[in-house]
Amino acid sequence: MSRLVVIVAPGSRGDVQPCVALGRGLAAEGDRVRVLAAPGFRALVESHGLSFAPLSADPATILGSAAGQAWTAGRRRAFLSGMRAVLRPVLDRLLADVHAGAAGADLVLAPSLGFLGAHLGAHLGVPDVELHYQPSVPTRAFAHPLLPGAGRLGPWGRQLSFTAVDAVAWQVLRPEIDRWRVETLGLPPAGPRGPRRRSAVLCGFSDAVVPRPPDWPARVHVTGYWFLGAAGYRADPRLRDFLAAGPPPVYVGFGSMRPADAEATFAVVRTALRRAGLRGILGAGPDTDDLPTVGDVPHEWLFPRMAAVVHHGGAGTTAAGLRAGVPSLVCPVFSDQPYWGERVSRLSAGPKPLPLAQFDVDTLTARLRELTENPLFRRGAQYVAARLRGEDGVARACSVLREP
Repeated sequence: MSRLVVIVAPGSRGDVQPCVALGRGLAAEGDRVRVLAAPGFRALVESHGLSFAPLSADPATILGSAAGQAWTAGRRRAFLSGMRAVLRPVLDRLLADVHAGAAGADLVLAPSLGFLGAHLGAHLGVPDVELHYQPSVPTRAFAHPLLPGAGRLGPWGRQLSFTAVDAVAWQVLRPEIDRWRVETLGLPPAGPRGPRRRSAVLCGFSDAVVPRPPDWPARVHVTGYWFLGAAGYRADPRLRDFLAAGPPPVYVGFGSMRPADAEATFAVVRTALRRAGLRGILGAGPDTDDLPTVGDVPHEWLFPRMAAVVHHGGAGTTAAGLRAGVPSLVCPVFSDQPYWGERVSRLSAGPKPLPLAQFDVDTLTARLRELTENPLFRRGAQYVAARLRGEDGVARACSVLREP
């Protein structure tokens, strides 16, 4: 008898798309799959034959709000404390949506945010599995991506950085989640320390990018990335004509990140590309004949056709850039984005990150020339790409979820 697998996917496209890929793999093996995501992703989910249930908290609206702008502009160590100001107005509604959408589940897959899967699993009496898009399980090998400075404190300091992030995140969300547990799920409060981590963990990234630490427990599985692919995608004729009219361009886009002054940011981008003598394609911003804006084009189709990519360092965009085998310049804004920028640089797949807040024409022009002219970065990107193309993260994750 097939299982009903419920995948909770709050967040932007970079959070939802890997869940759709994973869900499609499970459905191909006979499971029924329901994805919980913001309403704007209904078409994406249903186009791959999966059922959909809405989460009314829309990430674009949240990030575009005054609180969201302040959150993304804050210092990295303020990320968790700022999260409460952003989520508090929508958290009760989000939790109600999650409860409704998980009805009837035989297996719950959910991100580590607030240990949602653990609460739902206990309520429904079914197994739950955590989904991680960045390394979030304690280890002595490296510090938590949100507390990179803890790496200077030695092995135990690095391990404690994960405990610290979990503790702060739980306290930020605890009032609403404990109330949800009692009033909706019929469970006792989780208490000051929160639920203990016992669930299996699927890490939707590659050992080629983040080597698996030897001290991670057996319940943690680094499966490789969950790529959705771009089969059947047909590009707009204008985009195809632009690509055919000259050498490969450089893609510049910042995903769901909204620069405080988007007009000034893209003016810097346009000027720097022209000064560096490079053709370009923009993910957003004003559209011109020599620098077209492409909008919602699958990265897995677009990036292999680029000379290089410049992006914000979201986990999904970073993965797509690495798999394309082209050099990447990461321009992080907040959260785990600086971490992915450092990983790209350490893999020699691109130069050191350039934070978006430090953009100016001279600096970006110099980085674009370094990005496209240094053969080391192309070799590094192609080496990582060869390893990623040899992996099937979805198949590995599905295999883990079939294990007794």
